[in-house]
Amino acid sequence: MRTLRIAMAQINSSVGDLTGNTRKILGFINRAKDIGAELITFPELSITGYPPEDLLLKPDFIDANLACLQEIVDASQDITVVVGFVDAVDDIYNAAAVIHNRKLEGIYHKTFLPNYGVFDENRYFQAGTEPLVFTLNDVTVGVNICEDIWYPQGPMNVEALAGGAEMIVNISASPYHAGKGEFRKRMLATRAADNVVIVAFNNLVGGQDELVFDGNGMVFSQNGELIALGKQFEEDLIVADLDIDAVFRKRLHDPRHRKEKLESMKSDASVKKIELPSLDIERNNPTLPIIKISSMGHLEEIYNALVLGTRDYVRKNGFEKVLIGLSGGIDSSLTATIAVDALSKENVIGVTMPSQYSSEETKSDAERLADNLSVKLITIPIIDVFESYLHSFSEVFQGLETDITEENIQARIRGNILMALSNKFGWLVLTTGNKSEMSVGYCTLYGDMAGGFAVIKDVPKTLVYQLSEYRNSIEEDELIPQSVIERAPSAELRPDQKDVDSLPPYEILDPILQAYVEEDRSRSEIVQMGFDEEVVKKVILLVDRNEYKRRQGPPGIKITPRAFGKDRRLPITNRYDSAQIRREKQP
Repeated sequence: MRTLRIAMAQINSSVGDLTGNTRKILGFINRAKDIGAELITFPELSITGYPPEDLLLKPDFIDANLACLQEIVDASQDITVVVGFVDAVDDIYNAAAVIHNRKLEGIYHKTFLPNYGVFDENRYFQAGTEPLVFTLNDVTVGVNICEDIWYPQGPMNVEALAGGAEMIVNISASPYHAGKGEFRKRMLATRAADNVVIVAFNNLVGGQDELVFDGNGMVFSQNGELIALGKQFEEDLIVADLDIDAVFRKRLHDPRHRKEKLESMKSDASVKKIELPSLDIERNNPTLPIIKISSMGHLEEIYNALVLGTRDYVRKNGFEKVLIGLSGGIDSSLTATIAVDALSKENVIGVTMPSQYSSEETKSDAERLADNLSVKLITIPIIDVFESYLHSFSEVFQGLETDITEENIQARIRGNILMALSNKFGWLVLTTGNKSEMSVGYCTLYGDMAGGFAVIKDVPKTLVYQLSEYRNSIEEDELIPQSVIERAPSAELRPDQKDVDSLPPYEILDPILQAYVEEDRSRSEIVQMGFDEEVVKKVILLVDRNEYKRRQGPPGIKITPRAFGKDRRLPITNRYDSAQIRREKQP
């Protein structure tokens, strides 16, 4: 019986840390040898980290990445390795190296370069044109990269038919958003079954600026059945023993595959084929333990993405401690809880900055939260500072009504205090604004937007409440006080202020925002969904007018299909009025 033991190293690489990434790759190669793996794969661009962006425009970066590849080649004795790197042959390519027993035997260049959403690969890379298969111990393996496998008639199809591949290795850096894992799983199962081929999908894990990669590597049988699953949001070495003869038996009973193979061979499809030399070695293949990894639920998955994204942004940028303004509200409470889970309580500092408008309830809840999380709490009242501002402006503001100006002054005083503490102690400020607020501009430039990283920037307000309830549900004692969850949200910048004074209730606002921001629905379409026309018009106007604010905010973790920033790119200077009434054509 023909079998193959494969190991997939689901690693957390850091963009630009070529030495550190290479060291990690070499460590996983040794682990794979120890458990008797014949083949080990690594994620897309695992030497450079993903996405390297304009580092790719630096020739010395490309050269250093190639030097690291050679170091990996030299260390790959008695094993076959597929690793992602940047190739340079009259241009640069997103590439996969096939290394066998200390020799670089072949290179595959990514064919489909995504250029949508968060991706800009056409900006940097030349597209490959030639599918590649290699034969290892009488097993034919096709290689492709990330986007290539999403196309039904892409390189995988050619490798399985014209190339005779019985197994497909796909190395990937597929970023996370809520629900994508299940969609990806269905797609991979379909590709495996349609091509009657084993599919081994190895995905990157970790946070990189706004992006989170969820790992969740998978191996599917030729029937589309899941036979191995990697951890979500954690590094992992996924190991599986593959029955290659089962692919042959399945194909004998599938005349459809036989006919498609014949048509593919008649076509102009050319496949580069590599025959790897046999390794005359005895492998000590210990019996693999049965590892049961269950998929996370919807809220658990999102929460863990936020934790990983926060941890990696803070650590990879060289910070040890973070600072959060605790208002006693739901947003700062959730942000602080995520930070503690990501970084531990010793590395999180809370600051409460009460004003004359702060209620006793919110001041008490800020203290209770800090106590529940066991984090240090600093109290710096802003009443005197605010009065000083008002005094300074008394002459120039004389005769004018108090308005949002005075509210924003308070927010900016708080932002100033946070940044002063950040400068003095080297703490990274985590901002606490959510996606609903960022969408409609219910935030203050250089005030509550001041900071280095926006943890819940892509989390709608209604989801903030759900995540808070979820986090409380996994503790015997609630972390986030129930009073925080139950209290009507307020910025507390004027007497008796409530968010609903300025905005529709969040259970109405959030579906409108999803329709307009994430789905690009028109005003009339949203009204047809059952929302009041004037409310829809107001929301659209607020979203369109506040692009300039969002552009100046800190980066934050992407957890929805379309986040602000790299996903949704609109001009600040923009005269298109998407809230206007369309003129109907006259008969």
